[in-house]
Amino acid sequence: RCSCRASGGGSVQVGGSLTLSCTASGFTFDDYAIGWFRQAPGKGREGVSSISSHDDGTYYADSVKGRFTISSDNAKNTVYLQMNALTPEDTAIYYCGATDQADGFVFPYESGLDWWGKGTLVTVSS
Repeated sequence: RCSCRASGGGSVQVGGSLTLSCTASGFTFDDYAIGWFRQAPGKGREGVSSISSHDDGTYYADSVKGRFTISSDNAKNTVYLQMNALTPEDTAIYYCGATDQADGFVFPYESGLDWWGKGTLVTVSS
């Protein structure tokens, strides 16, 4: 059975940093895509970033470009989201989704991701 788990959330002040982790199990990182999505209070879920073996591509929402960096450690089946220069607008529950069929996923669309972990809360205060 495949699954993924997000961790690393917490509370930080404006300008601070956090690193989120998404660890996948039940499949190898030979053919995969993992996407980070977030849902702020009262808003819909939006794509933040993704990484894929399909084209070795990394993608970012415009709102996080230059501040967030996504990376993977294939040996650990883990994807990281380094978040710098955080603002209150980054406050949200962050979710990661995964698939072992990378060519079926197109960022920032959720369809194509087969497994989702419980979210991890990021709170940025001024």
